[in-house]
Amino acid sequence: MSHGAVTTLGGAARRARARTFRSLGDRNFRRFFAGNSVSVVGTWMQRVAQDWLVLSLTGSGVALGVSAACQYGPMLVLGLWGGTLVDRLNRRRLIIATQSASAALAAVLAVLTLTGTAELWMVYALALGLGLVTVLDAPARQALVAEMVPPADYVNAMALNSTVNNAGRLVGPAIAGLLIATTGVGWAFAVNAASFLAVLAGLLRMQPASLRSVVRPVGPRKGQTLEGLHYVLRSPELRAVLVLIGVVALFGQNFRVVLPLLAAQTFDGGAEVYGYLTAALGLGAVLGALFSASRQVVTSWGLLVACVAFGAANLVVAGAPSLLAAYATMVALGFANIVFNTLGRTVLQLASEPHVHGRVLALYNILFLGSTPLGGPLLGWVCAELGARTGFLIAGCTALLAAVGVLPRLRTLRRTTSRAGAPATEPVAPPPT
Repeated sequence: MSHGAVTTLGGAARRARARTFRSLGDRNFRRFFAGNSVSVVGTWMQRVAQDWLVLSLTGSGVALGVSAACQYGPMLVLGLWGGTLVDRLNRRRLIIATQSASAALAAVLAVLTLTGTAELWMVYALALGLGLVTVLDAPARQALVAEMVPPADYVNAMALNSTVNNAGRLVGPAIAGLLIATTGVGWAFAVNAASFLAVLAGLLRMQPASLRSVVRPVGPRKGQTLEGLHYVLRSPELRAVLVLIGVVALFGQNFRVVLPLLAAQTFDGGAEVYGYLTAALGLGAVLGALFSASRQVVTSWGLLVACVAFGAANLVVAGAPSLLAAYATMVALGFANIVFNTLGRTVLQLASEPHVHGRVLALYNILFLGSTPLGGPLLGWVCAELGARTGFLIAGCTALLAAVGVLPRLRTLRRTTSRAGAPATEPVAPPPT
């Protein structure tokens, strides 16, 4: 290869790297990203440790389901209210408060476990407390992206955050397993509590004056919570996007229910097989997040394509003839899943006005997190009766049906915006005040 060709390839690689990590050029986002990278490992450690603690106390799968319902149920009930508060308050200060509360809850659980006084009702209560904090924390952290980076970099910042989260999914459980085996489950909670110091340091070191004031926090007003719902209902694009997200979240993203059954029932494996399947899913998610970070154009049509890819990947997993094939197809599923999730959050922000980002993202989290107490038990029952492959068949078929259902609307929107020369994510008109 000639020197000129090598130079050209090197320049292309540098440009691709700069495009993929461009959001890190913003000082505020870089500080938040660094702190969150540490904290997310602790978060995944706590998830594994909490499940193990409940199982140790009860030996019951039902108790695990109740624990998950305590943690994710508040989002289903209070999500819209939480989004309204996010739009009313200073988002950076709100996240400092929610992260501090999460650290305190983890510290309490660590003390109870290390002193041998933890009881099941205490774990439920602390899981419920964490769920209440998440009602505010999840939409606030997602909405803060719009204040740290310009709209052109929304998808990049979201994708980089997804990369960190899925890298934490690979590292956190491994560290938690080592700690549980050597020192006991309580130290996993203690490490998680300490990990919040990193993200708090990043938030406190931000320069508030450099944040992009996309919108001033709004004061309380009658009907403000439902205003966000009406805003979405008036936008055909937002409605179509939320339909896709809702169907995929309800039927297609209950991996903690389906993967253990796939490992144990379908391939006669143990915990190690479940771990490898989860790791393969996480590897695909990391690759998908990096792919999303390199994208510069984001449209609802691209989200539709990602939904079709997610449905097809589930059908391929359902037909995997061997365990090795299941590992390979799980990487593809993780890739399609994270691309779909990243594009979904980005399109919702680009297609809505900044003053309703909190409420629009709250609807996203209601569908994404709040569906867990509903979809998890339902899909678990179906898989227990008909096998784990059925779970992937349901996930694939429902995703494809949802894509077919919104296809006419998004195709019309695509043609309209193409003729007008406008982006497919042009914000809809704000509601009257």
